[in-house]
Amino acid sequence: MTSPTPSTEPAHADRTYRSGAGIVGGVLLILLAGWIGGDAVAQGKGWVPWLALAALLTVVPLIIAFTLRPAVFADVERIHIRNPFRTIVVPWTDVSTLRATYSSEIFTHDGAKYQLWAVPVSLRERKRAARKASQRAHDDPYGRTSVHADVRDSQARTAAADQTVGDLRELAERAAARPEKPTTTASVRWAYEVIAPAAVGLVLLVVLFAVG
Repeated sequence: MTSPTPSTEPAHADRTYRSGAGIVGGVLLILLAGWIGGDAVAQGKGWVPWLALAALLTVVPLIIAFTLRPAVFADVERIHIRNPFRTIVVPWTDVSTLRATYSSEIFTHDGAKYQLWAVPVSLRERKRAARKASQRAHDDPYGRTSVHADVRDSQARTAAADQTVGDLRELAERAAARPEKPTTTASVRWAYEVIAPAAVGLVLLVVLFAVG
């Protein structure tokens, strides 16, 4: 489940979206890897401690990349996407659409597509939200609520990913309506701070297995 910053924030402040479940899972996995790896380093014989260190160097950055690192930062000018191995910055004026199907995605006018790892789509949560909307429709004796209505303004009847994408879509629409030009341009940067240590650890593992 993603958690945006409070709606009472100033208009110029960033909105931040991250996966709470991903953060909790990442912390637990790091603790588990540290416990197993630390025990192997302390108690292992021969090449075992070195293999454990190389494995930790490979695994821990990957855990961080897929659980703690993903985030989406949005303001009135641009969206800043931090995925496991890339960081993408896109001005709202370059965005053509956003959608949440089996994953949350953003599309640009030049045909590029970027996935929002920090906004996971839960089909179970979406079905639960649709069921609540359907029950509300049946409970309304005047038929004022429809299961096909846009209910993004209700957290109780909308999946978190759909609500987040709806918020981001509104920011994009507001930016498109403004006459001033954005001060940033689209950019994509590889996360070498994650890739490099994981690659070094993998090479060390291969070398240790080869000589061992």
